Amino acid sequence: MNAHAVSQPIFGLSPMWLSAVLLGAVYAALIWDKINRAIVALLGLSVVILSGLLSQDEAVKGIDTNTIGLLTGMMILVSISRRSGMFEYVAVVAAQLAKAHPAGILLLLSLATAILSALLDNVTTVLLIVPVTLHITRELEIPPYPFLFAEILASNIGGTATLIGDPPNILIGSLVGLSFNSFIVHLAPVIVIIMLVQAAITHLVWGRAMKASPGHRAKVMTMQPAETIKDMTLLKQALCVLTVVITAFIFARPLHLEPATIAIAGAAVLMFLDNWQHHTDTQAVNVHRTFSDIEWITIFFFAGLFVIVHSVEVGGLLNLLAQGLVAATGGNLPRTGFAVLWASAVLSAIVDNIPFVATMIPLIKSMAPAFGGPDKIEPLWWCLSLGACLGGNGTLIGASANLTVAGIAERNGIGFSFWTYTKFAFPMMLVSVAIAHLYVWWRYF
Repeated sequence: MNAHAVSQPIFGLSPMWLSAVLLGAVYAALIWDKINRAIVALLGLSVVILSGLLSQDEAVKGIDTNTIGLLTGMMILVSISRRSGMFEYVAVVAAQLAKAHPAGILLLLSLATAILSALLDNVTTVLLIVPVTLHITRELEIPPYPFLFAEILASNIGGTATLIGDPPNILIGSLVGLSFNSFIVHLAPVIVIIMLVQAAITHLVWGRAMKASPGHRAKVMTMQPAETIKDMTLLKQALCVLTVVITAFIFARPLHLEPATIAIAGAAVLMFLDNWQHHTDTQAVNVHRTFSDIEWITIFFFAGLFVIVHSVEVGGLLNLLAQGLVAATGGNLPRTGFAVLWASAVLSAIVDNIPFVATMIPLIKSMAPAFGGPDKIEPLWWCLSLGACLGGNGTLIGASANLTVAGIAERNGIGFSFWTYTKFAFPMMLVSVAIAHLYVWWRYF
C-alpha cells in the first residue's frame, strides 16, 4: 500500500475495508439498477474523497486518461463518420451477405467483431460495429439485444488474442517484455476455439429463434447499398482519417504513441475537415452536435469507477488478495497457473482488470527464482492474460467494451440492465475460462 497516496479516513476507519465496503455498495447499486450508473459512480467518487480515502489529487491520478481519451476520440470519429451514411452502407452489405437471415447476421457480426478487436482494440471495435448493428436490426425489425450481447463477448474474446487487443495484454507485454508475435502464437489458437464455442452458444440461446418477416427480408435484399451514402466528400474524408487512425493503432508501440493520443488527433483532424467550409456560426452548431453524440454517461461512469477501484488498489486489498493467491498455491507451477487463471477471471468480472493485472505482474515476477528463472514462469503470463481478458465478459462492469455498448444501447432506447446481462454472460464466461484451463494444462503443464 502506498501510504503517501492515502489520507486518513474519517473516524480512523481502515482504508482497506472502507474502500472494499464502498466498492461493494457501488456494485450492489449497479445490480439494483434503479439509479443511473453514472450517478452511482460519481456518488462513489465523492465518498472516496470526502471520506478521506484519497486526496483529490490522488483520486485524479486513478482515472485512466488513456481509456477516457480513446473513448472520447472514437465517439467523435464515429459521430462524424455516421453522417456520411458509411455505417448504413456496411449494414446493408453485411445483411445481404447473410441473405437477411438474423442468425447468419448474428454470426457474421460476431466473427467480424472478434477479428477487428484483435487488430484494433475491443473498445474501438464496438464503437464501429454497434451503429452498423442497430441499423440492420431496425431495417429487419428484430430485437437488437442479442446482437449487442454477442458483440460484447466477441470483442473481449478477440481482444485477448493479441498484444494490442485488450489493455491487460498491453500491460503484460510492456512490463514483461513479451512481443506481439508471442501473444499470437500462445493465445490465438485457444481464442479461435473459444470464439467458435461462444458463437454456437449464442446461436442456441438466441440465433435459431430469431425470425424476420419475408417482407422485411425482401426489402433488405432489394436495397441498393450505394443509395445509403449521403455525403460522398465526408465519406472519403472519414475513410482516410479512419485508415490513418487504424494504421497508427497497429503501429502504436514502435511509434511510441498511446491509443488516446491517436484517437483524439484523428477526431480533431476529422472535425477540422468536416467544418472547413462552414461559417463560424454554423461551425458552432456542427461541433455542438458532434459533442452531443458523445456517450457522456459512459465517460463519467468510467471516471467515477476508476477512482473507486483506485481507492481499493491503494488501500491494499488487491495486493492482499494477490499475495494470498500466490501463498495458497504452495510453489507448484501448474497449481499456481490455474489459480492465477481463475482468480483473474472472477476478480476481473467484479473490478476493473487493469489494476489487478498491474498488481499481479510484480508478484509473479518475484516468483521466478523459485521456479528456476523468468523463462520458466512464462505460462503464468498467459494464464494471467486469459483470465483477466476473458473474465471481463462476466459482468457489465468487467470491461470497457461492455459499458461502451450499454451506453450506446441506452442512448438508442434499448434496455441494458446489469442483471439481465450478467445472468447470461457470467456462465458463458465460465465456459470460456474452462476451455482456457484445458488449453494451458495441455500446452504448458
